[in-house]
Amino acid sequence: MASLPKEPPEDAKKQSFWMPRNYVRTVRRTDQSFQACNDIVACFRERAKVEEQYAKQLSQWSSKWKSKVDSRPLYGSLMRAWQCFFTSTERLSELHLSVSQSLVGEEGSRVKTWQKETFPKRLLCGFKESHDNSTSFSRAQKPWSKKLKKLEKVRADYHKSCQREQAAVDKEKQANENSEMSDEKKQKFGEAREKASEEKEKVRGEADRYEKMLEDVSSYTPRYMEEMEAIFENAQEEERKRISFLKQTFLSIHRHLDITNNESVKAVYSELHQTLMAINEQDDLKWWKNNHGPGMPTDWPKIEEWVPPVKKLNRKKREQKNLGNRPVMIGGVKVRALYDYVGEEGDELSFKAGEVFLKVEEEDDQGWCRGVLSGGKEGFYPANYVEVVE
Repeated sequence: MASLPKEPPEDAKKQSFWMPRNYVRTVRRTDQSFQACNDIVACFRERAKVEEQYAKQLSQWSSKWKSKVDSRPLYGSLMRAWQCFFTSTERLSELHLSVSQSLVGEEGSRVKTWQKETFPKRLLCGFKESHDNSTSFSRAQKPWSKKLKKLEKVRADYHKSCQREQAAVDKEKQANENSEMSDEKKQKFGEAREKASEEKEKVRGEADRYEKMLEDVSSYTPRYMEEMEAIFENAQEEERKRISFLKQTFLSIHRHLDITNNESVKAVYSELHQTLMAINEQDDLKWWKNNHGPGMPTDWPKIEEWVPPVKKLNRKKREQKNLGNRPVMIGGVKVRALYDYVGEEGDELSFKAGEVFLKVEEEDDQGWCRGVLSGGKEGFYPANYVEVVE
């Protein structure tokens, strides 16, 4: 599990939130959260392109191999199993394409819309939340910061006087211990030490002032902390809402990407598994026997009745003969089919040997008659395929 980012190794007291202007990190968090949203959208748009490209590659793979399957020496249930890989791949391709579209259209749009509503901008520049937090923190910290600044100045003055006195004492001591040093020089070091002591006595008042200033700062600190914490908690609440939204966004993205729990994917692989399990050696061998082996239907040699040839009907020539003047039989003449005939054109009759129907027009010079079947269909038929019923 990823840990929280480590802070740089700096003086903890100087880096404390309570120190002057260290609240800026909390103020900047709003801008960083806004940028994080941009990064999230860009990140998963890139993932969407990966999903789209993968979907295309799956489809291309399926199309390429699907075209080769029919020419391979497989058949029956084994062929169906191989083909099922391609149909399942096409379905997976569509699924990954829908994942791509969801990441961009659904999640990307949702984050952008929420981002626009959550990060209102000021008229000139920057975000309203950042400006309000910065103003509130600054206003709350200003009195305490002034007191702290005065306290540090008084403390610095007091510590410098102490340091000067200590330095003078050390030098006087070194001079007294040095037997080679003249009394005149030793006297000068002694005078310097006395002067430093006198200055320290003057600064004693600074020490009292230092203590009073410290009391003033300490007494104001609870109020300062209360105001700063109130502003900080407001900023925390806004950040909590952002974290909560982005958590839901990540979960939604996970739902799109985690196709292992997608019912459609489960169905694809379930059907593929069932098809693979349905491979049956005996059924495939039987199919081959019946379609390419001894089980194939065969027209064994036998006596075949002679069927007269049919001259193709020339329709243009028939029309030029002025069909309207050809004699039409009133009521027609019954004829019986001698052979099976299947009409090749829409205006030709089809019939079986032995079927009886009416001839309604005499044979033309091309050897064709016009007739009407018992069902009412009228059309042409070869005259030598029928005989008149006595």
